[in-house]
Amino acid sequence: MRLTGGADRGRRLIAPRGARTRPTAAKIREAIFNILGPPPGGAILDLFAGTGALGLESLSRGAGRAVFVERDPQALSALRRNIRELAFEERSQVMGADVGTALRRLAADHQHFAWAFVDPPYRQDVEAVLGELGSRELLEPCAVVIVEHDRRHRPPGSVSGSVGGLFLADRREYGDTELSFYRGGRS
Repeated sequence: MRLTGGADRGRRLIAPRGARTRPTAAKIREAIFNILGPPPGGAILDLFAGTGALGLESLSRGAGRAVFVERDPQALSALRRNIRELAFEERSQVMGADVGTALRRLAADHQHFAWAFVDPPYRQDVEAVLGELGSRELLEPCAVVIVEHDRRHRPPGSVSGSVGGLFLADRREYGDTELSFYRGGRS
């Protein structure tokens, strides 16, 4: 697995062995950045980070800072090694915690994010995560939340168009994978 763009394009990322971590495929990462364009200079949030591919891709392409949230010890080890080998330590924060705990800590620290990647294990319900993102004032105005999920298991808001103050703006299919793009945040 390699970074697909930016200053560190082509650099290899390591992933833990086994099926517990499912890194985002290169074609999906490329599609995300083709849709969104260059990352903002502000902070990026990578939830259920795994290897950190989405946040690291953002840093390589120019994001100012990334916060990675992952609780699996093997994935955390791979993530920290990837950050170190890419020399992104000064622009990265790693939180070894479950997503709910991390979001509460980030809100208490008054951190705000321009983009948030939500890539949970497939079939995991993300309604609570989207609700926390939308209600805790963690998102900058016009922020984008990108949820990667199995296309047969759509996140909440797919029918109504909104969840937790976030509004479904776009959806794209790539084989069995689907990306749902939510907008919202503080006004």
